[in-house]
Amino acid sequence: MALCRSLFLYAPLHRALVSNPTCFFPEYSCYSSKFTNRRKPQTPFCRTCCSSSSMEAPPLGYRRNVGICLINSSKEIFSASRLDIPNAWQMPQGGIDDNEDPKVAALRELKEETGVSSAEVLAEASYWLTYDFPPEVREKLKHQWGSDWKGQAQTWFLLKFTGKEEEINLLGDGTEKPEFGEWSWMTPEQIVELAVDFKKPVYKKVLEVFAPYLQ
Repeated sequence: MALCRSLFLYAPLHRALVSNPTCFFPEYSCYSSKFTNRRKPQTPFCRTCCSSSSMEAPPLGYRRNVGICLINSSKEIFSASRLDIPNAWQMPQGGIDDNEDPKVAALRELKEETGVSSAEVLAEASYWLTYDFPPEVREKLKHQWGSDWKGQAQTWFLLKFTGKEEEINLLGDGTEKPEFGEWSWMTPEQIVELAVDFKKPVYKKVLEVFAPYLQ
């Protein structure tokens, strides 16, 4: 996998400690960052960035959220380690503001969390994906947000990174408190393996949705 970069931009580069990941996608090879022998989906899962049709409202009790699957020219996926959860890595995500377009929210969150503005939207998932907060996480976020949400309902966007890696800065754009400590380009299997357990099902589905673009 690619080099793992630290929040401290001038520190020596080092490899992320991920090797021989478990295969979470039986129909794909675990030894390549590209999918192989993928069966054609029976129903469409995502729409191109040119579509402006709106999705139905998310389930009640879930916070509206965007997820960003950012890939590079080698079709590896960006992931970063959370500062507040040891050994937990995730793709960028964030809440959708009132009356904010989800695509605008995705681009905003990507810049806030990673400093990246050089990205092209390739596709958008056509439905909401939800996950529930574990009780201790729900209680913590209840105090942090001032609202009691069951979990998050996410709409996911696939973006292609078009800039240079020097643009990636985990201090973000300075508008929000940093959330991540290190970053790396990963295979789909590693993305799922290193995610917190309650996000793994959503991550598996997201990677199924965007699989045609990851070949």
